[in-house]
Amino acid sequence: MKPSATGFAHASHHPVEMLTIRMAVSADAGALSRLAALDSAPQPEPVPMLVAEVGGELRAALPLDGGPAIADPFQRTADLVAMLAERARLMELSAPRRAARRWRPLWATRGAIALRG
Repeated sequence: MKPSATGFAHASHHPVEMLTIRMAVSADAGALSRLAALDSAPQPEPVPMLVAEVGGELRAALPLDGGPAIADPFQRTADLVAMLAERARLMELSAPRRAARRWRPLWATRGAIALRG
């Protein structure tokens, strides 16, 4: 492509849109309701949820409680839902794990050892 004064001579007719994946906030309630209506899905519960925005427009959402994703059926959203699922999986992997057993204070452990010996 030859550059011109205003850009490339054969610029794409499809501008790149910004993709944002983030946690839903209370201000998203209206957009989530509209998205659920478009998807013929029940209204989303107020649970932690990841959302995908394209060009500032909410296109897909995934509840982090394991519920089904909702997405705009009039847009290509299969890749967005897959990205949300992968992000949720990575968040789960990086979350601190709860201790498998309850820890006792160090002094209680020392006392138990001293009583045994």
